[in-house]
Amino acid sequence: QVQLVESGGGLVQAGGSLRLSCAASGRTFSPYAVGWFRQALGKEREFVAAVSWSSSTNYAESLKGRFTISRDNARNTVNLQMNSLKPEDTAVYYCAARSTRYYSTNRADYNYWGQGTQVTVSS
Repeated sequence: QVQLVESGGGLVQAGGSLRLSCAASGRTFSPYAVGWFRQALGKEREFVAAVSWSSSTNYAESLKGRFTISRDNARNTVNLQMNSLKPEDTAVYYCAARSTRYYSTNRADYNYWGQGTQVTVSS
């Protein structure tokens, strides 16, 4: 069993940056693929980025170049650096892990979820 806790959300002006962190406990994180998803008010939860056990990455097409996912297995964390934020990035951001080494863009493929952290971008 893996427990995930997100942190780093908050209020930021458009054009600013935030760094989200996902900390795992219960088991070592290294064999798991990890993804970030987000859900805006009234919308479905959507894929943001994911990282495999070997640190290969994948991003939602619309977010490439602004968001960067990385993992630190020694600290059992996965981070999401978000730059040039826009009001449309406002959402609750969720960290998720799946008990295989390879990432997926499909939220149904993830076994474990954090509680989410709110990101609000003001214009």
